[in-house]
Amino acid sequence: MTAVLPERSAVTEAEPTALRPEPHPADCPCGGCAAGTGAADLMARLAAVPGGRTAVVADGLELTFDELRAESAVFAARLTGLGVGPESVVALCLPRGAGLVTAIVGTLAAGAAYLPVDPALPAERRAYLLEDSGADLVVTDGAAEPATAATRTVALTDLTADRAERTGRAHRPGFAPVPVTADTLAYVIYTSGSTGRPKGVEIGRGAVSLLLRELEEAGVAAGEGRRVGWNASPSFDASVQQWVRLCRGDTLVMIDEETRRDPALLAAFVDELALTDLDITPSHADPLLGLLTADGGPRPLTLLVGGEAVSPSLWDRLAAAHRSGLLRAVNLYGPTECTVDATAGWIDELGEPHLGTALPGLRMLLLDENLAPVGPGGTGELHLAGPRVGRGYRRRPVLTAERFVAAPSGVPGSRMYRTGDRCRLLPDGRLVYLGRADGQVKVRGHRVELPEIEAALTRVDGVAEAAVILGEDAGGEPALIAYHRGGDAQELRARLARVLPSYMVPSAFVAVDRFATTPSGKLDRSALPARAEAQAASGTAAARGGDGPRGRAEELIARVWGQVLGAGSIGPDDNFFKLGGHSLLAIKLVSRVRAELSLALPVKAVYAHPRLRDLAAHIEELTAARDA
Repeated sequence: MTAVLPERSAVTEAEPTALRPEPHPADCPCGGCAAGTGAADLMARLAAVPGGRTAVVADGLELTFDELRAESAVFAARLTGLGVGPESVVALCLPRGAGLVTAIVGTLAAGAAYLPVDPALPAERRAYLLEDSGADLVVTDGAAEPATAATRTVALTDLTADRAERTGRAHRPGFAPVPVTADTLAYVIYTSGSTGRPKGVEIGRGAVSLLLRELEEAGVAAGEGRRVGWNASPSFDASVQQWVRLCRGDTLVMIDEETRRDPALLAAFVDELALTDLDITPSHADPLLGLLTADGGPRPLTLLVGGEAVSPSLWDRLAAAHRSGLLRAVNLYGPTECTVDATAGWIDELGEPHLGTALPGLRMLLLDENLAPVGPGGTGELHLAGPRVGRGYRRRPVLTAERFVAAPSGVPGSRMYRTGDRCRLLPDGRLVYLGRADGQVKVRGHRVELPEIEAALTRVDGVAEAAVILGEDAGGEPALIAYHRGGDAQELRARLARVLPSYMVPSAFVAVDRFATTPSGKLDRSALPARAEAQAASGTAAARGGDGPRGRAEELIARVWGQVLGAGSIGPDDNFFKLGGHSLLAIKLVSRVRAELSLALPVKAVYAHPRLRDLAAHIEELTAARDA
């Protein structure tokens, strides 16, 4: 059972608030920081890119850097007219596209910070982000339903250039970003919360500027004329690593939702749009890699793999492709609290997966439970210090003091971030990831605090206790399993889908009469059934009587669903997603159907026809059209 305590509103101890991030180096590119004026802020670098280069490719259209700067200047000027400036927070509830890029650059040019609010999130979740962050206004495209009336809402079209401004230079403001310092807030991104509520991470402008420079120094962002795919959700901090490449003159290529969730479409997109850089999670890299290397030809492509641990088998496949010259791959690791990426390790040798070494702007401290340094071969919790450590959690001073603690070395009074990740130090200074020291897990590349899901479950009437674990689906992939005392599984799934992102909704719900406890009275998580047992206990399959699958297509889909979902009995009216299906399982489902029927079934078909009978009918239509 998870008890959610009210959070304190203020820090009573003075000492935690006296800690501060380390000052930036003298040659810091952030501009105006404590250690020197530096070279250039992100916006200054963006202003220097030749105007004729292509900045953004989205929906078949191209935007040059001159056009991007002009659009962003209008956006910034209108934000300023609304009273927005440094330390203001502008929520951007916009899908991936040219408009989102303009809004991010325009917000930063106005000196303000942006808060990404993915329109695909449930309305309750969006409302929470806006209210908790205290956002000054929210920008929308009008497509998503309003999340809250408490925050001033502005349409994207009201902040962008009209026809006269696009054609008449006299009506356009120049690109003149508001001066900022290294400590000026750049963005707020929310992560799952161990207290039962998401928490907003605050990152300063100097830290983002340093991130770009360090990716360049590490060779991750190297050379000119790179074409970078924007593959991450705007609410995921990996998106920062993607749009920031604009500021060095790279082209940002937007990947639409249908393409990014279908490996076959994504592989074709990489070639058609000539991508040179693609950020991707291991879960999505696994099915994509075979498609990218099937022809045996080299590609000028670098896969930036991150978001979750790389399995040994995938590591060896990536290393083999790297060594054969088919593509490059680098393993990137880092918590949101330390500005996206903390370490980089090239995947160029077969063997044990590793995180590599720290990027220049951060110091790795591997410490034991007494905060004593761990030597080569030893294990400990990874702590990170340096000027890219974030400001803390927005409006959460106590939580900030718990996770951002005094550094035992470095500049007096500086802080380090406790990652909660256990690692082993290799003799050459590289790190091997060993897992978490708490209840945090990674699901499909997203950071998830299990207590947040448990808290959402216990808020449902009739649920007395709840526990969530990270188990495995039928294919051996990580999957969330929820155990609950009280409540109906279908009702719980529907409720959680209204308040949590889809990746946080458990794949299986298991009703229990009671929870086992340890001798100390705590929940004994080791006593909870494994995935296969959970399916049998929860009865997620359609063994409810009535008609079974009929015809070759329905029987095939039922059999494949049973293999993919680990369910024992599937009925024609069953819904793939209500049985625990998700994006990665949809990819596996489509791959097996393609292999058995030699049919080019797109992943979007599973989303368009989630009911077994409907998907089978659609497959019969495609087969008839193919054979006609």
